[in-house]
Amino acid sequence: MGTIRMVQQARRVCVIGGSRYFGELLVRRLLAAGHHVTVINRGSTVPPAGAEHLVVDRDDEAALLAVLGSRSFDVVVDQVCYTPVQAAIAARVFEGRTRRYVMTSTIEVYDPASAALPDVPDSVLVREETVDPATWRVDGGLPWHDAAYVEAHYAEGKRQAEAVFTQQAGFDVAVVRSAHVLGGGAREFTGRLAHYVERVRQGEAIAVHADALPTVFVHYEELAALLAWAATEAAFTGAVNACSDGTLDVRELGSVVASQVGREPVYRTVASGEAASPFSFDRHYAMSNARAKQLGFVFTDVRDWLPGAVKEV
Repeated sequence: MGTIRMVQQARRVCVIGGSRYFGELLVRRLLAAGHHVTVINRGSTVPPAGAEHLVVDRDDEAALLAVLGSRSFDVVVDQVCYTPVQAAIAARVFEGRTRRYVMTSTIEVYDPASAALPDVPDSVLVREETVDPATWRVDGGLPWHDAAYVEAHYAEGKRQAEAVFTQQAGFDVAVVRSAHVLGGGAREFTGRLAHYVERVRQGEAIAVHADALPTVFVHYEELAALLAWAATEAAFTGAVNACSDGTLDVRELGSVVASQVGREPVYRTVASGEAASPFSFDRHYAMSNARAKQLGFVFTDVRDWLPGAVKEV
């Protein structure tokens, strides 16, 4: 998905993370397009051939400064920023080293269960201004160094990280808020699509809400293409939502899985507020991709690629 175009002028791109799934694919796309890519991670995974590899813990500011040395970049793509503390370190370290910074964020910033957000009618797709990082409050005193706390407050960590970059960084900042990412078979490390495939195949009940609301998805190749576009072709700042065209609720998703597996899904209804299967939502925060389209990115339709993603599982 997305066309790799060779560029007239190669960019120096730093990717923080980028060692698996759509991050690895992003690195491969950037290299194939002729850019010079430096990957920063903690060393557990070697980046694709052709990329420079810097091994360091991004949370260690002194070590990050040391390993970067005198390097500078045209753009930094941050795949693994989860807290305002990490964002503050990056804002300090990369000031004067880059002109542009792209942070990968998430649809979860719009989850009304995780923050007091403006009401959005169920029939309206959520736009970027619903969460404005320019005005979002940052609280660095929260236990952001506690891994369990960060995991439990994933959405708020992302919101505050966006806010730190937007409010404090000395470079242009773009934020890509990704929809639920699917595709890639075994590469899809969350296992959420496999959850449905296995339950339909085995005839096991899928827990859903009685009035499950629709959400949005993006194929991992499409997300990698959008991130490459945001890093090397586009010049926008602020947030953009990254999702394929079309919405699906959990039963519609189950129908697509059933069409590939050859068995009808079995559902078990749970009460509002109770735990359900992935992608069954009793609250609305499906995103609009209108801004990214206006800026020039072309999306596929979720119904065009989802059957193939199911087959890969």
